[in-house]
Amino acid sequence: MGNSAMRGHFEGWYYKHQTKISNANDGIRSFAVIPGKASDGAIIFVVTDDKSYNIPFSLPEYQKRDGELRIGGNTFSSAGISLDIQTPELSLTGKLTYTNLSPIRGDIMGPFRFFPMECRHGIISMNHSLQGEVILNDEMLNFGGGKGYIESDSGRSFPTGYTWVQCNAFDEDCSIMASVARIPFYGLRFWGCICVVWLNGKEYRLATYKGVKIIRCERGIIELKQAKYRLSISVDERAGHKLPAPQSGKMSRFIKETLSCPAHFRLMEGDKCLFDGKSDFASYEYMMDGQRKNPA
Repeated sequence: MGNSAMRGHFEGWYYKHQTKISNANDGIRSFAVIPGKASDGAIIFVVTDDKSYNIPFSLPEYQKRDGELRIGGNTFSSAGISLDIQTPELSLTGKLTYTNLSPIRGDIMGPFRFFPMECRHGIISMNHSLQGEVILNDEMLNFGGGKGYIESDSGRSFPTGYTWVQCNAFDEDCSIMASVARIPFYGLRFWGCICVVWLNGKEYRLATYKGVKIIRCERGIIELKQAKYRLSISVDERAGHKLPAPQSGKMSRFIKETLSCPAHFRLMEGDKCLFDGKSDFASYEYMMDGQRKNPA
């Protein structure tokens, strides 16, 4: 891709891994790696429950070919990741493989995929199995038998106001992603929503293009209603990690992400409860400063 095509553009992938999810007292149990690039360089973010690391790379070190991304000595794909990072703050090596991926049906953007958008979201796998281990600063983390999740973002900028929550660490076979954001669209702005509840192999999708109503959206709370379905999410937010984020194609703003925090999810179909689950391992972002707290 030429430099002119790169101008004002970013793209990134979010690889989340969790292990020992049945015991919240087993130390580091969540681990995310976020490779990407913007017009001012390539980067890999590494996030644990306790700390985050930002590792910059030059744009020539960022290469995509045949469904695989390479940044320096690190590789990323839907089949797994291989890591070899050495900085004064971080030593990270190892390999994780993914099996039994759970993609969603079609594009999460729905018909909006045909329009120019500030930020495009993608879901690669709602839930999959992990094998392998990494060594992070002399500590071995074995993810064998754990769970993973993969999503992507691309465009020019993250929304000026948005919230996002994701969790697949439940006793039941379930994975949930929900996001509400302030969306610019042909000179107007509206509150948009994308959400997938993947439950026992069945997908429930709530989205703006399917008529979802955002009943409530404020710090720690999301309530959505679409036809006979109602989803309520409550999050007990913890202190987040500060991460660079894209603004006009450059990593020039900052967001905060909590990799693991307690949350409660309930999906209703009329008076019938389809899912009611709690987890200590939900990932959460809330960036609504200066925005309306309740977009409904």
